[in-house]
Amino acid sequence: MFCSIYKSSKKDEMYLYVARPEVKENEAEAADPLDVLSEALRKAFGRATFVMDLELTESRKLARVNVLHVMDSIETKGFFIQVPPEGLIDPNAVAPEGLRGA
Repeated sequence: MFCSIYKSSKKDEMYLYVARPEVKENEAEAADPLDVLSEALRKAFGRATFVMDLELTESRKLARVNVLHVMDSIETKGFFIQVPPEGLIDPNAVAPEGLRGA
């Protein structure tokens, strides 16, 4: 399974895995990766910034998540969201100036 990975503009260490879209020669641009998310998840995720394309296989090791869980989620829901590990989010941190109200 091939997927594309995007990082969130709203939360550090939050990533979206989606099936890699096939781009056809006559298409001017690829589909929005957030189209697979509900409106509430779109708002929580923020702007998606492309990180990389990756081939997922049962034998591939991922740093923070089980690859089988990611593959199953993409097949059943159309996406997988990797949330930050507990302890990395400072609830009292000030949002960067450019992201307030985003």
